[in-house]
Amino acid sequence: MTPPSVVLLHSPLATARQWGPLPEALADLGAAVAIAEIADDDRPPYAARYVARAALEIGRAALDPPVLLVAAGAAGPLLPQIGAAQRAAHRALSGYVLLDAPLPQPGTPTRAEIAAAQLRDAPGEPDARSRPPEFFTEPLPMPQDWPDAPCGYLLTDARHADCAHLAALRGWPVADLTTGRTGAGGPADVAAALLGLVDAPSGPSGPP
Repeated sequence: MTPPSVVLLHSPLATARQWGPLPEALADLGAAVAIAEIADDDRPPYAARYVARAALEIGRAALDPPVLLVAAGAAGPLLPQIGAAQRAAHRALSGYVLLDAPLPQPGTPTRAEIAAAQLRDAPGEPDARSRPPEFFTEPLPMPQDWPDAPCGYLLTDARHADCAHLAALRGWPVADLTTGRTGAGGPADVAAALLGLVDAPSGPSGPP
């Protein structure tokens, strides 16, 4: 299968440096890669600003469809809104991958509620800017028709194991790089596992 077009979405109030050498590793495997650089989500409404800028960045990248959206960290719960923006732009998606990220939850949960439900000992995120209290209390609505494309979960940090378990309960394929051979989890391993999720079979995608 031809490697997909991939958009990398760093965590809100972080920077694209969060991805490290992963973009180059994906390109080495033949993927067309765009890095969404979102820097103007530093005031309310945080989520709406992030989603709007992400939509502009994805459109500007002009990748061949369908596009795979890959979200790191706190960008995970924003994937439904970002996906809805892509549908509105008539841009086809091949799927969604969450990398060490909490999952979107039905309804209009806040980041604090999502963290309480899914994250116990999750670490701080690299290159994250200061996050004021209201960042954690704004609602993150999830469209009722999400997911509208296959989803997968990539675990590289065991402190997000609860999120990966929840993804498995939803029937999503999960790639766990926290176990196995010594040295797994380097950029080449992460890139290969990420692209492998695109072809992995999946079951029901809705919340358990």
